[in-house]
Parts: sequence; structure tokens; C-alpha cells
Amino acid sequence: MALYDSPKAAFTDMANGTAEDWQIIAKEFGEFAAELPDRIMTHLNLLSGDFGGFPVDRLTHCLQTATFAYRDGKDEEYVVCALLHDIGDTLGSYNHADVAAVLIEPFVSEENHWMIKHHAIFQGYYFFHYLNMDRHMRDAYQDHPYFERTLEFVTKYDSPAFDPKGDTLPLTFFEPMIRKVFAKPVRSLYKPAQEKMHRATVDAVQN
Repeated sequence: MALYDSPKAAFTDMANGTAEDWQIIAKEFGEFAAELPDRIMTHLNLLSGDFGGFPVDRLTHCLQTATFAYRDGKDEEYVVCALLHDIGDTLGSYNHADVAAVLIEPFVSEENHWMIKHHAIFQGYYFFHYLNMDRHMRDAYQDHPYFERTLEFVTKYDSPAFDPKGDTLPLTFFEPMIRKVFAKPVRSLYKPAQEKMHRATVDAVQN
């Protein structure tokens, strides 16, 4: 069915929506959400060829960061977070870490979300002073339970991932991990509705 021929809600104001309208929207939402891993990989590929003055392009940096984490035995969720930590560069020029954190938040643990959200402050230790900024900004979080986790991420995986000859696994290697992590949210405003729709789908298949 062509996109323009698909069913659409009848309201012109949300205040006048009906249960039937929202069943149409929910069905479309489910199908669209299921394609999220594809959109993530497409967006990652936008980083290819974008060097921004760095020794490697932004995609290579993301792939190397994830490769370091994978080689070091981190679990799949962590590795995916490492892969996506700079995915916000294209749209979040001034807050790329926040963009990445918002993307992964429904699907990952609190500690991994916090790590990605704050990694830009932690990596600033290596260059903020060259930009007339405070390189010790991360020290404000020294008592936070995820301080050491984020420090390790930046020190072991993010910071050294700018080597043109470095170990870099391809995006296809990480694709199954992306699909697994983004298969189902672990926390979301819409999680109860999503679970109800999933149960209804399973019941329909089984019956």
C-alpha cells in the first residue's frame, strides 16, 4: 500500500481524537519504531567522511571506540553505547553528548545513559584548557557513583580512538548488537502501551 493510501486519523485537533484514531496511529507507530535500528545505522553512516579536523572521520572514531570496548570484554549494551556516543555530532554541534544520551535513554541502563550524557565533560580534560575552558570541569562529579565508569570510558575507549591505522571493526559487525539493544525499550513513557500491543500481537499469532 502506498504511503499516502494508508489509514489516517480523522481529527484536526488532538482534543477531538477517538479510540479508533489512536488505534490507527498506534499501529503506524509500532511499525515505524521497529525500523529504528535501520535509521540509527543510516545516521551513523552520515558521519563517514566527516573529519572535522580530526585524524579520522567521525564514523571511524565511533567504530574504534566500540571496537576497544568490545575487545576489552564489555557487554553488548555498553558496546552499542560506545558506538553511538558521538552520533549526535551531526545535529548537536554544541551538545552532541545530550543528543546521543536522549537517543539511547529508553533502551539502556541508568549508568550507561549517564556515562554517555557526561562523556563530553570528562573528555574535556584533554583539551578544554586549549580553548580557555576549565579542563577540571569533570571534578565536580567526583562523588557521583558513575564517575569512575565514565572516566574509564573516556580514558580507555574514547580518547585513544583516533588512529587511522587502529583496530576498527566494521559497522556490519555491530549491527546485530544495535538491533538487539533497540528491540524493546526498558524505560519509556510509552512502555505500558508498547507491551500491551506486543501481547495483543502475540495472542493474534498464536490464535
